[in-house]
Amino acid sequence: MTSPAVSSRDLPHPVRGEIRLEGVLHALSDPMRLRIVRELAAASGELSCSDFELPVTKSTTTHHFRVLRESGVIRQVYRGTAKMNGLRRDDLDELFPGLMHALLDAAGRQAVRVGG
Repeated sequence: MTSPAVSSRDLPHPVRGEIRLEGVLHALSDPMRLRIVRELAAASGELSCSDFELPVTKSTTTHHFRVLRESGVIRQVYRGTAKMNGLRRDDLDELFPGLMHALLDAAGRQAVRVGG
């Protein structure tokens, strides 16, 4: 069951048991979403949406964050006026041991190889 939104500023997220492998893989199949996840994985904490400089429109950026949140890859919370994003690494590692490490490692090697 998706955790309900408590107020209009609370965003719904799937609970750990609802996160599905195919949803995670779909979310990470897009280069922009994979880029967001790589940046979050490299960060020491949460990042606001404005911390990301993506070469797409604001509405497309919002869509990418929503796909990542609804698939269970990231958690988004409002802190003041900023929407903060964090990788749900603990949940993903519990459900799919080694998956995120392998995907992030492969994405990093690909970025070096193709210059992205």
